Amino acid sequence: MIPYDLDFPRVAAVLLIFFMWGAYGPILSLLGRGTLNAQLHVVRLRWMRMLLNSPRENRVIDAIMLGQLSSSMAFFGSATLILLAGLVGTLASVNHVHASLTTMSFFPPMSLAVFTLYFATLTVIMAVCFFSFTYALRKLAYSLAMIGGLNNADARTPHCTVMVAQTAVVLTEAVKSLNNGIRGYYFAVAALFLFVGPYVAMGVTIGVSLLLLYRQGFSTESLAIERYVVAMNDLEMEAERQGKL
Repeated sequence: MIPYDLDFPRVAAVLLIFFMWGAYGPILSLLGRGTLNAQLHVVRLRWMRMLLNSPRENRVIDAIMLGQLSSSMAFFGSATLILLAGLVGTLASVNHVHASLTTMSFFPPMSLAVFTLYFATLTVIMAVCFFSFTYALRKLAYSLAMIGGLNNADARTPHCTVMVAQTAVVLTEAVKSLNNGIRGYYFAVAALFLFVGPYVAMGVTIGVSLLLLYRQGFSTESLAIERYVVAMNDLEMEAERQGKL
């Protein structure tokens, strides 16, 4: 039996959260911007070429940077696991939580089924975040093995070109999974407003999406990264021309 308060706005509010989360990347592509992680791929590509041209004993700074990235992934994964365990445990006794909250004057009235739907939505979001962080760690482990296999050689040879390019691809994919998990926290905040009301949740979801799009495409940091990438590409093109001369 369908609950009396499970109407279209409530369902639409839940679906909008997942839609905006999934459509985030395509929307940036339609705007002609692309994510910052995608723009930084060429930077990682140059980084891998520099690693290939450097002796193994001179890679201390690179190891420190990769270690910082690994620590960030592990931190978010551990923190999300704690949150997820709490949510799953609460979901097991959701009827008691619903009975306690509905007695409070500030909590809006809603049926147990709708309350469970909202709570399950928040739990699913955190579960996706957790798997994104763990998958990011796995991808980073793959990229570390590939980086370790980069020996001191000429990056312009065909085999080395493939090795450098594919190492940068795997590293970029690792950061992509990390960013997707972090982005999920923003939409988890929007999911919390489901308990306030469907229209409020839809407004917060759109606001969070606009904030993320602004940070990725039009903030000071994103414009600085874009100028950095353009300058680096121009520098490499100039170096290639000079090499040919």
